[in-house]
Amino acid sequence: MKKTLLATAIAGAAAFAAAGAQAATVYNQDGTKLDIYGNVQLMYLSQKDATGETKDEIADNGSTIGFAAEHVIYNGLTGYMKFELDDYEADEMKISTGRGNGDQAYIGLRGNFGDARVGSYDSLLDDWVQDPVSNNEYFDLSDTNEFKGAPGDDDVIVGDPEGDKITYTSPVWGGFQFALGSQYKGDAESENLQDSGNASFFGGMKYTIGGFSVAGVYDNLGIYDIDSGHASYIDADGNVVDAEGDLGDQYGLTFQYQWDTLRVALKYERFESDNDLLLDSDLYALGARYGYGNGMGDIYGAYQYVDYGGSGFADRLSTLNCDVRDRDGCEETDSRNEIVAGVTYNISDAMYTWVEGGWYDRDTDADDGYAVGLTYQF
Repeated sequence: MKKTLLATAIAGAAAFAAAGAQAATVYNQDGTKLDIYGNVQLMYLSQKDATGETKDEIADNGSTIGFAAEHVIYNGLTGYMKFELDDYEADEMKISTGRGNGDQAYIGLRGNFGDARVGSYDSLLDDWVQDPVSNNEYFDLSDTNEFKGAPGDDDVIVGDPEGDKITYTSPVWGGFQFALGSQYKGDAESENLQDSGNASFFGGMKYTIGGFSVAGVYDNLGIYDIDSGHASYIDADGNVVDAEGDLGDQYGLTFQYQWDTLRVALKYERFESDNDLLLDSDLYALGARYGYGNGMGDIYGAYQYVDYGGSGFADRLSTLNCDVRDRDGCEETDSRNEIVAGVTYNISDAMYTWVEGGWYDRDTDADDGYAVGLTYQF
């Protein structure tokens, strides 16, 4: 699951309300409030692996437990925090070591000046550009976060789009809103491949009028510099060449329109590489979500065209699931189409079921499949 608990806020329609049960308030006194929320998500998944073989399982789909607290410092200024864990697997009731130790955790201040937070949370590009098009249960459209990931050797580029961030988000003035922030990785952190600290800059602008909104986001990916000796690729002549320099830039633009229980969104997203190792990529997507039956559930779907750029053998290698030091097993980077579609049905205010499928037009039909799930949340 990507963000089931946030689906109601993102959709902004009454038909989605049944899927967003209220958190449990365990303390509310003297201006301090503490909520506990969470969900258990189970699914049956049938999906093809990298070789094209179909495999199935009953699996956890991102079960979560979280704590949210806030305290009124004085009139017009509130301090808050959020701490969310998803490192357990409900299908086998065990702690997951592969998924990490948590989902997000941050501290912030909000008031008439806007909102400022520091910690670990979803990227601005994710919230403002990607989610309006595709915020599904399991299957998702590819995004440019994937295309800058480590190909083969985990030491090449260590991705962490959520951690060590600080963000300021303005109030809404006449329909306009902006956000500015930075991500910092010091030289003591394992994600840092340099001899000194690296900081990124990201920012976005959003404008809303009635049911229409447009949002644009830019991120210079400043923490992802590639150091010589850590990354290499095979050139057109078969030679192994060291790669170094800036990773590149990432940006996107989304238009969306909300009419009653129907939301339609159009997205353009780009990763622009500044090195010889990774590919440029352009993503064009159209998505829609419709709440049917006065709160009974949602019908949704999205289409995306993924366009790779560049030339030479290194640029023809996929940045996903490919060892850049070995041509064997590397996926060709032909441009491709992606389709994700699904339907949800609300059993009650706290419980719903869903069916979803994904098709990615990859070699050997890798990652194509379907899933059926059940979610209980509070």
